[in-house]
Amino acid sequence: MSVPEAERLARVGLSLLTEPGDARVAAVVADVGAQVLYDNVLAQRDDSEVRRDARSRLEGCDPVRQLEQATRAGLRFVVPGDTEWPTQLDDLALAPPLQQRGGAPLGLWVRGPLRLDGLGSSVAVVGSRSATTYGADVAAQVAAVVARSGAPVVSGAAFGIDQAAHRGALGGGGTTIAVLACGADRVYPQAHRELIEHLAREGAVVSESPPGGAPTRVRFLSRNRIIAALTSGTVVVEAAVRSGALNTANWATRLNRHLMGVPGPITSAPSQGVHQLLRSGAATLVTSGQEVLEMVAPAGQHVLEEPRGRERSRDRLSMSDQQVLDAVPVSRAVGADSVARTAGMALLKVGPALDRLRAGGYVEREEDGWRLAALAQE
Repeated sequence: MSVPEAERLARVGLSLLTEPGDARVAAVVADVGAQVLYDNVLAQRDDSEVRRDARSRLEGCDPVRQLEQATRAGLRFVVPGDTEWPTQLDDLALAPPLQQRGGAPLGLWVRGPLRLDGLGSSVAVVGSRSATTYGADVAAQVAAVVARSGAPVVSGAAFGIDQAAHRGALGGGGTTIAVLACGADRVYPQAHRELIEHLAREGAVVSESPPGGAPTRVRFLSRNRIIAALTSGTVVVEAAVRSGALNTANWATRLNRHLMGVPGPITSAPSQGVHQLLRSGAATLVTSGQEVLEMVAPAGQHVLEEPRGRERSRDRLSMSDQQVLDAVPVSRAVGADSVARTAGMALLKVGPALDRLRAGGYVEREEDGWRLAALAQE
């Protein structure tokens, strides 16, 4: 840790007094600093909107005690200036607010051994809570490939696509991080206790909300910008037209991060939001983890070959020889003049072509003329 204690305590205090992602707080902190704002709120030196909103939480606000309790619970508070601080979050200060959420976080509460300064190459995989079997399978496959390459997978530990992404990354033998809308010491949803506790032991559970904080709709919106900012790109797998994953996608675009979408069946409601992203050009279509890696990796890495059909030996023939070959019948032999008529080529050209095709094993010459060999029928 390299940040003065007074600065850290001021940021802890503000995180207790204000809501995560409050764009007003972020703007004031960027202007005058966390310590000045915190002192002004405590001293009630002004009647600003921020101080008025924080007034109801002043009683019992004790940053020192909060840090001590967090440390006992296995949490640490990482703030700008710490060696562990993920500097990509600073880009949030340059992006316009969305739904009154925005700005760089005051700090992040972290539970788990994984350091946050190693997330520069990470990829977010997000999507619908009401995932289909198709969506969950694709999310797990994408996350497994990304994690196996060494890039951490970031998601929100929710039902559906989030859960599939975390489990896919773990199945791929890689690292995955959960960013929660509640305190990092809490488990939400409760059904994912085993998953979240595993991430806290092996990876990291991260939250902008202070310990004990409850998950609220506004905090989910704030959480989404953290997911988008932490990562080099966001993959949306299944999102309905009002899905919260589209909020994360919006933040990825605002932050100039790679935004990718996995297409689903055109009749599937859980994929309509993704299809809108693809149709508008906001997102790039991806269908595999390899394609995701190609998008987010530095130029020249993870380059994929364009998919092609199986090459046949006849594909290596010249076009004129292929034209002659197409004119040779399968079932019965015909003369060279018949082949020439069918091919629409001069007999003087067809004769040498048939000799070349026979040498290559494509045609056979019989007493009655020419017919296809087995090689040409593959």
